[in-house]
Amino acid sequence: MKILSKRKRKKIRINYQGLALFNCKFILLLLMGSLISCLEIKEKNKEPQRPNILLLVADDLGYADLGCYGSDIQTPNIDNLAARGVRFSRFHTSPLCAPTRAMLLSGNDNHIAGMGIQSNQNAGFGYEGKLTDRIVTIPALLQTHGYHTYMAGKWHLGGDSLSIPFSKGFERSFVNIRGAGNHYDDQGLFEEVPITPYFEDGKPATWNKGDYSTDFYTDKLIEYIDLNKKDKKPFFAFAAYTSPHWPLQVDEKYWKKYVGRYDDGYEKLKERRLESLKNAGMIPKDAVLPPNHEKVIPWDALSLDEKKKESRKMELYAGMVDNLDYNIGRIIQHLKDIGQFENTLIVFMSDNGAAAEDFYYHENYGPFIRAHFNDDYETMGQPHSFISYGPGWAEAGSAPFRHYKGLTTEGGIIAPMIIAGPNVERKNDIHEGFLTLMDIAPTFYEVAQARYPEKFEGNKTYPLKGNSLIPFLSGETNEIHAPEYLFGLEHNNLAMIRKGDWKITNIKRPFLEENFKLYNVSQDLAELHDLQESEPEKYKDLLEEWREFSNEVKVQIPPPPW
Repeated sequence: MKILSKRKRKKIRINYQGLALFNCKFILLLLMGSLISCLEIKEKNKEPQRPNILLLVADDLGYADLGCYGSDIQTPNIDNLAARGVRFSRFHTSPLCAPTRAMLLSGNDNHIAGMGIQSNQNAGFGYEGKLTDRIVTIPALLQTHGYHTYMAGKWHLGGDSLSIPFSKGFERSFVNIRGAGNHYDDQGLFEEVPITPYFEDGKPATWNKGDYSTDFYTDKLIEYIDLNKKDKKPFFAFAAYTSPHWPLQVDEKYWKKYVGRYDDGYEKLKERRLESLKNAGMIPKDAVLPPNHEKVIPWDALSLDEKKKESRKMELYAGMVDNLDYNIGRIIQHLKDIGQFENTLIVFMSDNGAAAEDFYYHENYGPFIRAHFNDDYETMGQPHSFISYGPGWAEAGSAPFRHYKGLTTEGGIIAPMIIAGPNVERKNDIHEGFLTLMDIAPTFYEVAQARYPEKFEGNKTYPLKGNSLIPFLSGETNEIHAPEYLFGLEHNNLAMIRKGDWKITNIKRPFLEENFKLYNVSQDLAELHDLQESEPEKYKDLLEEWREFSNEVKVQIPPPPW
């Protein structure tokens, strides 16, 4: 055996020591690298995740028709949303479905968006009858910022190939292109469209007879949400329900629980709603009711059979709202099941005030409707029954505001709205401040970190007219709009201007500027006291604002023919 010299043993020992030192340094570097990597991942996970956005829109739901607003109708799922967030008691829409949807999806005036009148006009600027390239829709912009975009329900914003949801930013969609339809099949309601047109992803689709609209749209939206849930991208989902829009149809299990509840009539219900709204904190304790519209027949003037039929109308309506709440609960439960509920900003709203129309005996629409439906008491609520809410119940649904859908009085343009979810620090709160549906798009863009462009797909865009609600919802501010903020609205020559607590309203035809009335709506919710004589300077100021607004959006007086 060869014995190493002392010098060589020392050299080897030094080499071993150097190797050991190198290994220690190497391991230390690995540990430091791993630690830094873990810290980076941890910090990355701390970055705010962009929330999903769920927009739930009821069709013609009255201001006073939700449990959390004081109604007797059972809406526990919507009420739970309100408890998690904010109820808005002075949320303003347009007076009708199509202009509201144009303003909602664009964040702009209905004329700028192309819906000056609720029908296809093609009568120049503002009256195109479909969404224009002057605006960018919420789904189109969010899609460019990494969001999936889904829709199910009512469109009503143009039916040509360039105007349907598939061409306006929705990745997946199943829609009724028109403004209304039978809730159980594709029977059309109007002679020009005897079969209701449905489209899925831009292509004609069929309706399975017997499927109920609110149930089916909920199924579709859940199906779309599930398609891409594994890719971790956020989604924007728009449930554009057609409930509780006429015809009043719903399964018995939803309306029979309300049998007998409204037998004392719509005038008594209007009185009860006034008090229940006060008790819920939605209106001041000194609020009073406006007189009924001239179209409302006094309850005591009705025959026993007429009262019986009227009571059933309200029972059916309540059942439709009950079913609507059930389906909203289904979506919420599904979000919980897939772990997305806490990361979803949810907005619930109605598109306008309660609906008073009744087309069954209408001069133009009635003959076609009567040829395909009946209004017999025994079949009310069934697929071939055509029943409407009517002006009496609409007045109760709009309490304490004046009148109903179609008019620019407060009853036509104030609707329920609730927001809950990420960025909403206020809980179970009621906000009495002024806001409009044009504030929703800027809110969604802020949470999605999306900047509204000056140009989109080569077209110059008009700037947004609303404010983001996030500063208010997060508690940074207490108001959404400054007192000098101006809100103008015109549809088919019915008009209003709102600035601070003051409002001028014109609901007479033909349109004459002298028919504007002046109200202080912070003190006079019911618009009972015209103050133009006692406040001539305020009246003059708002008239000048009207002139500037109507010039800006190119209001046509008289309106283009329908």
